[in-house]
Amino acid sequence: MSDTSAVRQALRAALRSWAVTEVRGDQARVLPAPDLDALDECLSAADPGWSLQWACDSLSPPLVRARLSIGGAAREGLSGGHRLDDAKKLALADAFRYFGVSVAGEAPWVEYDPDDGPNTSELGSDPPAVATPVTPAAAPPRPSDPQMDKARAHIDTLMEQLRQNGKGKEALKLVLGGYGETLEESRAIYKELQALQRRAER
Repeated sequence: MSDTSAVRQALRAALRSWAVTEVRGDQARVLPAPDLDALDECLSAADPGWSLQWACDSLSPPLVRARLSIGGAAREGLSGGHRLDDAKKLALADAFRYFGVSVAGEAPWVEYDPDDGPNTSELGSDPPAVATPVTPAAAPPRPSDPQMDKARAHIDTLMEQLRQNGKGKEALKLVLGGYGETLEESRAIYKELQALQRRAER
């Protein structure tokens, strides 16, 4: 198994890009995100056998899953984004959180051009990455929670039922920010989806 501190260092090094979460007129809200072109260079230094799998739950609006395996652990992230490429970056950044790497600060607004994309020149070339506190420092990534895995599976099942009932787009709006970081948040999302399903069945 690879050294966990080396894994976190590699993940932080990959946070070299920005992703657009939403656009309002000529302004875009952006978040620091992994540079997909630099992933192999950064992650291979910690684990030459790392792997990444993508799954697209929706193209419009974009909703992507990213399953990252590195250092003997596998974690899955989920996120939406302004475009598919943005959703991919943000889903991978979501997976990074489970390895103890997250991003500091609020998501800034920047100038946006449909052709050139967001103008992040004033934000600097290195987004501010911080390691989520882990005790002790050399502890392994947060273990998978069976209850959270079960909650995500229930949400997946309900999402599929809603898609079949023609409510897929409405359901996606409820999960664009992910399935929740805690069991309570996941349950709240599930209840909202259940309410949508009941309305669809009337």
